[in-house]
Amino acid sequence: MIKVVILDIDGTLINSNKEITKKTKEALLKLQENNIKLVIASGRPTSGIIKYGKELLIDKNNGFYISFNGSKFVEASTMNELYDKQIDKEIVKNLVKHLDKFNVKTMIHNNDYLLVNDVYDCMIDNDGDYLNVIQFESKITNKKLKEVNLVEYVDFPVNKVLVSSDAKYLRENYKEIKEPFKDILNCMFTANFYFEFTDKNIDKGSAIENILIPMGYKKEEIMAFGDGENDINMIKLAHIGIAMGNAIESLKEVSDYVTESNENDGIALALYKFFPEIFK
Repeated sequence: MIKVVILDIDGTLINSNKEITKKTKEALLKLQENNIKLVIASGRPTSGIIKYGKELLIDKNNGFYISFNGSKFVEASTMNELYDKQIDKEIVKNLVKHLDKFNVKTMIHNNDYLLVNDVYDCMIDNDGDYLNVIQFESKITNKKLKEVNLVEYVDFPVNKVLVSSDAKYLRENYKEIKEPFKDILNCMFTANFYFEFTDKNIDKGSAIENILIPMGYKKEEIMAFGDGENDINMIKLAHIGIAMGNAIESLKEVSDYVTESNENDGIALALYKFFPEIFK
């Protein structure tokens, strides 16, 4: 019996307008009325998750937030941090220096700020769609921008280091970008134009193993929804792993079920199928 449903945000819970569709919202509220906990799991910092948690009343129903791709686990009702695994500051410093060799925009979340080298070096080409990626990241995570010299300024541990560039450039260079750190950090795409680093063995799946299972939940009681590379381990570890119709092929291949896209109520339609006793 499923007791926990884990939801990625971008490309999964929300559509291209950054909204939860009406059917999906109603279905998720109905789950909670039937004592099924919701967990939002995202690469975003916690500040970029709370908005959707409140909309779904996760804070009122004792759910959880998994942020920074699994490096932080937060109790939604109290905002208590139950788990916080950061990258050692020396590794962060070396990584930031290494990233300076590439044509990427490096971004680091630090308290209320999004730290960047140059607020005007902000545009990327996402395969024909041009985006002010620094403004985009700042807005969706509810962070204020702060321009610093990252190599000189960053001397503290962080939950993740985010880089962005033209999608084509990242595809062509990501192996070289991650090469010196591939054995000491978790390195992954989270969008065509985003490549992220977290501490070794830290991802959304590790949050299931490090926190949810010790809390008393069994894998047989967990369902998860996702669409991207950073969702793969989570989908594999869940008893029922569901890929969105718009998910990357490698995620669909390891999922138990492929639903409709995030634009077409994919979450709601899957819940109707797997919880017939609730959605009669």
